[in-house]
Amino acid sequence: MNVDTLMPCIADNVLCFTRGYKYQTKRDFHVWVDIKPFASIKLQFIEMDMDGNLLISRGYAWNGASGPTWDTLNSMIGSLVHDVLYQLIRLGLIDADYKEYADRCLHDLCTRDGMYTWRADYWRWAVLKFGAGSCRPSGEPAIEAAP
Repeated sequence: MNVDTLMPCIADNVLCFTRGYKYQTKRDFHVWVDIKPFASIKLQFIEMDMDGNLLISRGYAWNGASGPTWDTLNSMIGSLVHDVLYQLIRLGLIDADYKEYADRCLHDLCTRDGMYTWRADYWRWAVLKFGAGSCRPSGEPAIEAAP
């Protein structure tokens, strides 16, 4: 095949994207949380019923742990659930009062998965102290366009 004889690629639309994600789920993930949303939630990658059954669908992207730390296997589930709950708060789909509960979920899931308690305690302290900005609507990643 002579590549020079092929028609050029043509893109006639704009690519919309967001930055900042490091991980993506490859299977659906189910977790129960003691949260009562304002109404049942059905987003592209997140569903939650009125009983707190949370489904994070295959393809959901999140950024793992934030701040001066590193991601480890024992932080993946905690950071996933924490990021989803913060996103639901940012979007106004669950009450902002659930922020502290989301922070506790991060701690509890990480320690359940083998993280040293002192490390999980430090993470919980950090999100309690510095995480409020990530719960504001302005914390939602901006949609960018290319070109």
